[in-house]
Amino acid sequence: MKKQRADAPETGLDTYLLRRHGTVLVAAGAPPEEPQPLTARGLVVLEADLAERGHVLTRDLRVALGRLRPADLAAAGTRLLREIDATLGADRRHTPLFRRFPEGVPAHAHASYSSIIRGHLLCQSSQICLVCERDSLTAGIGALAPCAHLLCGDCYEDLIESSGGRHCPVCAAPLERERRLRTDTKGARVVAANLRPGPALKPLRLARSAAAPGLAGTALAALLGRRTPLSPQDREDLALLLDHAPADPAAWLPAEIPVRESRATVLAALLRRDPERARPLLAGHLTTATDVLRLIWAWSGAEPDLLPATARTLRLRNLPRPLRRELLAVLDAFPVGTLAEDLRRHRQPWLRAGELLHPYEHRARFPYAAAAFAVLRQSDLDLHGLGPELRAAPAPLRVRETPGGHTRLTVETFAAAVEHALQQGDLPTAVRLLARRPGELVRRLHHLLRVHETWSPGEPMPADLAGALPAALRAVAPGPLLGAYGRLRAPREHGERRLYFPRGRVASAHARHDWGTPVPAGLAAPVRALIEAELLRRAERSAREEGRYEVAVLDAALADLVVPFAERASARTLVAVPRGSVQRIPDGQLLRLFVHWMQRPHQRVDLDLSVAFYDEEWQFTGLCDYTRLVLGPRAAVHSGDFTTAPPPHGATEFVDLDLPALGEAGARYAVVVVFSYNDVPFEDLTDAFAGFMALTPSEAARQRTGSFHPKSVRQRLDLAGDARICVPMIVDLRTRSYTWTDLNAGSHAGFHNLDRHHARIGSLARDVLTHFAPGARATLWDLACAAAATGSDEVLVRDRTGLGLGVYHRGADEPVADFAARLRGRHESDRRTEQPPDDTARLIAERLTGARAFAALVHADVPVPAGAHGTLYRLYPGPTDAAPDALERITAGDLTARFSPNG
Repeated sequence: MKKQRADAPETGLDTYLLRRHGTVLVAAGAPPEEPQPLTARGLVVLEADLAERGHVLTRDLRVALGRLRPADLAAAGTRLLREIDATLGADRRHTPLFRRFPEGVPAHAHASYSSIIRGHLLCQSSQICLVCERDSLTAGIGALAPCAHLLCGDCYEDLIESSGGRHCPVCAAPLERERRLRTDTKGARVVAANLRPGPALKPLRLARSAAAPGLAGTALAALLGRRTPLSPQDREDLALLLDHAPADPAAWLPAEIPVRESRATVLAALLRRDPERARPLLAGHLTTATDVLRLIWAWSGAEPDLLPATARTLRLRNLPRPLRRELLAVLDAFPVGTLAEDLRRHRQPWLRAGELLHPYEHRARFPYAAAAFAVLRQSDLDLHGLGPELRAAPAPLRVRETPGGHTRLTVETFAAAVEHALQQGDLPTAVRLLARRPGELVRRLHHLLRVHETWSPGEPMPADLAGALPAALRAVAPGPLLGAYGRLRAPREHGERRLYFPRGRVASAHARHDWGTPVPAGLAAPVRALIEAELLRRAERSAREEGRYEVAVLDAALADLVVPFAERASARTLVAVPRGSVQRIPDGQLLRLFVHWMQRPHQRVDLDLSVAFYDEEWQFTGLCDYTRLVLGPRAAVHSGDFTTAPPPHGATEFVDLDLPALGEAGARYAVVVVFSYNDVPFEDLTDAFAGFMALTPSEAARQRTGSFHPKSVRQRLDLAGDARICVPMIVDLRTRSYTWTDLNAGSHAGFHNLDRHHARIGSLARDVLTHFAPGARATLWDLACAAAATGSDEVLVRDRTGLGLGVYHRGADEPVADFAARLRGRHESDRRTEQPPDDTARLIAERLTGARAFAALVHADVPVPAGAHGTLYRLYPGPTDAAPDALERITAGDLTARFSPNG
């Protein structure tokens, strides 16, 4: 588990609200009797610091901060800036080994704020109004003079009518005669020259103290209702929200918590808080023996993932006697054969848990639990004390007499029976067994189709599988369903390289050649059609329950975003890009990679930021690391090698990549790697993270005193877990895109660097790009098309460039499946327009006016008009976020969870 830095601020509800909702909780207190000049001046400094980080204060939040005493404002402002910096990795001193690796010059606070605001307006006039908190569609946004606070045309007219426009409605400062300015000042031009096209300032809003608990309760209900595993960030939020939940669980605990790890976390928290209220809830929520084991893990303070690494090091916490009896009662209620098999699935953890439960002491009261543990331990058993039902040895239990005359029980497991049938090529028996567990049937679907070797073109799929598959598809969770869909949609070759992702605390992958029989396309097609029909059925059910939409808006670039999988092993990141997704490199010719780490006292840890370069055929062509600081004519430049990172500041390494120069040098791929040179796992560090910034040439040239610039950070991820080699991303220099990998490579003890590992790193990168090739996996585009086709009769599709907009209408007699196929194929639209991206966004916004809409966007750059409401998924923030109350924002995991079975 990632360790929290000793000097980091304590995570609380205010941090959660800032990170998730962009709101700031200001502690209520008695305002000072007289205006405080220091508070007013301090607000100007705070605004300048926030603008440097790409944030602005809305009016209500500024007024609330202005009521604080100077010392309270200093504390609140420091905490706010620290929390924003922590999300970007800017809360550390980043000093390169070569001190002039770039430089910068500070400026006066007010002048800096004014120049930054006007520079943003030069690049993108569609900023947020700090009074009405919306992006105006009809009247542009302007900056007031001299305070530079942003106001839309409507609010400006109201200001003139109400008070003659003499004072700023945000800060109450006297205004100049020319009150609204968009003048092209020298400072604004300097700022604009170093901004990416179309940047939007992120608004910080006031979190009402009375509304904060309700917001926390809503967020808690959403997390507990998720039907897909939670990411590390979601799990941290869940633990935080549980601390703020009402004392009575009946007020907020749902009847069902689909994700079993979340279930164990919640029950353990309730048992620690109020065991008398929590114990009666156990029987209803613990539906398998493994659920009980997860609860024991969570009760002991560990992640309830039951990973072997945790099992080896976890010290189990003692169980109170009433809780022990309650858990034995839960176990005893399960069928004894199923119970014995579940215990064998996690044998070592159950052997340790049995030492706490003492099942044989209660064998008369809980005979089935005692028998299951006897099977697990392979111990002798006294059947006479266990009741007539157990003496009859229900299947799959079998009584066996040992040569010494002792009585023992054995169990035939479900997995063993299935494997035996598949080895014998007995497809009917295997399907009949797997039909009892739909998830297992769908996970093995590709294997089952391979067993049917006598299939020839024109024949239907095997009768046994055809009969069992529809019911299994209706019952299975989204993960296995979409995994099977992705596996069957692309053609496969004999001997292809297959990538596997073992279950673990951190994401890792390994590949091998697959010499099995390829599934013919003619056999995969009808199965794929069944899965597509099931996705549409679930989307239609969701549309009935939540209500239909008047219009849907989709980005075609959603096809580059893979459906999230193995989220429990995902690293905490700034932008939640699903593993395997491809993203365009932000505008600018220079990528600045960074890694920061801080070791513990009396420890030495040497992390190395390295980049390996490969040609079109994945032949190694060069590197940039501590052994070669400069590659070619400064196409790649390393900032210098730190071999230790003592507290309190740690160490930071950078690598600058000049993308055009690298392309001219013959490199096609650049693989970013972070090595722990002296083999210390990342989890032993106090702090460690990596990421990248995107810089324009002018921005890179003018930087003189600091290499880390928070506003330029595009992505960062935490380095965590028992890993020594992390591969965050693979850059394709020809297409100017990167594949987000978030993977950790296996390692052996020793000194790790590219000279030793470049062949294995290149092989892994090639296998990753093959595994996630376009069309080979289920994507968010597939889910968004299904949701849009079933939820609305009008769908707007924006192309990847933002220039084209296709309008699709469902015909009066057109089946939903045909409409969804038209959308997925992006053809036969009713109307198509070509215009600049800003005009396209405004055209979409006009259609959203007053409408209930479903929007799935990569960039939230569509202004939200008055009256728009509905649901929004977006990857990157933007003006669409300006109406948090109008559009309910969902994550990629939430979108996937909408395709869960039975609601």
